[in-house]
Amino acid sequence: MQIKTVLKQLGLNDRHATIYLACLELGSASIQKISAKSGFARSTCEAVLQSLQKKGYITTFKKKNTRYFSPEDPKKLIGEAKDKVSLLEKSLPEFSALYFKGGEAPSARVYEGEKAVNLVFMEILDEAKELLAFGSVDELTAVFPNYFTEFTKNRIERTIPLKLILRNTPLAQERQELGPQELREVRITPDEERPYAGLVYIWGNKIAMVSLKKEITAFVIESEDLSHIQKAMFFRIWDTLPPGR
Repeated sequence: MQIKTVLKQLGLNDRHATIYLACLELGSASIQKISAKSGFARSTCEAVLQSLQKKGYITTFKKKNTRYFSPEDPKKLIGEAKDKVSLLEKSLPEFSALYFKGGEAPSARVYEGEKAVNLVFMEILDEAKELLAFGSVDELTAVFPNYFTEFTKNRIERTIPLKLILRNTPLAQERQELGPQELREVRITPDEERPYAGLVYIWGNKIAMVSLKKEITAFVIESEDLSHIQKAMFFRIWDTLPPGR
């Protein structure tokens, strides 16, 4: 992985990452040298360096009326990040106590993009004791080509059984045939004039509706009443479909 990509994932934009890397290469340097090294104008460098200083990436000092900027040792940044994670973990019980877990009103969350929707898949794996799902498998594998390899592997390791209703396609039939060895039972809806895409997952008191065709979006609802309704609807359809061979 390129180091600039890592910095961007840590929250730095392209200018911040470029100027911080220039500082790493130069060591302690004046703004003129940093400007020349990074290729950004002095005014841009000055604004970015101030921002990096607030974030803890840069320190500054004066020598003979010239201001110098020095990058923090990356090891120190890693240590500070670990301290923040440790603090968050220690505070997790308090955050969990405040987190709305459903009650009279359902709670809802929206996730957009592949990485965000992957968080929903991880949530399912972390929480589900059993999983119900309804939808079309073809779009899922087109958007997430490693879904069945990774998700299924993790689901089996965590012994999460899956009941799955799929739209009738060759890939759905393949999933049905492999089902018994992958802790999965599949039933297939007959050919219809109303094609559909996406998936609905139901586990515990949660429902996740995943749209995959135009925009990759997941809508997660947490509600005991609504999850009971969805489960009843699921099994109403499930009981009308023949089991796999």
